[in-house]
Amino acid sequence: MRIAYLHGGTIPSFFANGVHVMRMCDAFTAAGHDVTLYTAPGSYPADDAYAYYGVRHRFPIRAVPIPEDTPAGYWRRAERVRDLLAGDTAPDLVYGRDPYGLAAAADLAPFVYEVHQIRRDVSPPGTEHRLLGHQRLARVVAITHALARDFQEAHAALGPLPILVAPDCADPPAPPTAAAPTLPGRPDVPRIGYVGHLYDGRGIDLILELADRLPGLDFHLIGGAAEDRARWEGSCGLPNVFFHGHRPPAELPSYYPSFDVVLAPYQRKVYTWGRLGETGRWASPMKLFEYMSHGRPIIASDLPVLREVLQDGVNCLLRPPDEPDAWADALAGLVANGALRRALGDEARRQLLDRYTWRRRADRVLAGLPGPRGESSPNKHAANGF
Repeated sequence: MRIAYLHGGTIPSFFANGVHVMRMCDAFTAAGHDVTLYTAPGSYPADDAYAYYGVRHRFPIRAVPIPEDTPAGYWRRAERVRDLLAGDTAPDLVYGRDPYGLAAAADLAPFVYEVHQIRRDVSPPGTEHRLLGHQRLARVVAITHALARDFQEAHAALGPLPILVAPDCADPPAPPTAAAPTLPGRPDVPRIGYVGHLYDGRGIDLILELADRLPGLDFHLIGGAAEDRARWEGSCGLPNVFFHGHRPPAELPSYYPSFDVVLAPYQRKVYTWGRLGETGRWASPMKLFEYMSHGRPIIASDLPVLREVLQDGVNCLLRPPDEPDAWADALAGLVANGALRRALGDEARRQLLDRYTWRRRADRVLAGLPGPRGESSPNKHAANGF
């Protein structure tokens, strides 16, 4: 199948949406599809986007600039993308998270709209609603059941939408190609890891409180834009906390084996960059699945949306995000119990390999959709609805 993937953001970038898009295009290509990614030019300095993200396939990437950061600019870019699609070999399917691009290209082929939040910023109002009512809409992909329910309710006037729930994923770790990074700190104490952005709502203040309560552990935070790192690092002052800043996605697998326990302390309200959006009710954090793929024992926030994947005492430990005493007790107990760490990590990895790989997700979101000759794409793992 010829798939045109429309991404409204930039490649490469330090945002998580770029990781998701590149992983999905890689998985579609691995499944035998002919994929072209249409994206905005990169905002992050990287000579080779494929190497930066660590993807296995070099699918074509066509960079289409955004003329200006306004709705009018997004629409002009969307029309340019449509012109390119019309001039290239016609796709069998248009897939993407860009409502402007999908709306402009909706007459060219069946399309799939992937949603990660309920957007309030698409202009003019009603654009997304009209997109969902288009006769060529083939499927809506939502990352959590919570989002699927809220999205359906927000567009109830259209009747039942063809929604499929597909959480974020991770790839099984590849054999290491380089030595593990040398981490600062004490060589003879347990290392506690956090990987992800340092935005508000990610629980960074909780991690620092744990570090203060448990001085016998070293805490390593991987990720974060320079301004966010400077804000947290400047107010920390603890000798057992180390901020490593942003690392290319391709380098992250070398860090996970160094951590004895990993943390996912998401708060009840989780904000995106610049507090432009709040996604805590619907989140499906990719880093959580990466933790699972590496078999790391996880302590995570006990939130309804995370319970769609996590099970307390089975593949992780869950604790209320606003109870630092419970987190401190859980962390101290897990560090002291090697058998429990291994059991939680092994089960998390088993579930990841069985349910949450990018390739399985790629097959699932395409299952049953028309192929190049009108046939459906069969897949035994498909599950429609929510």
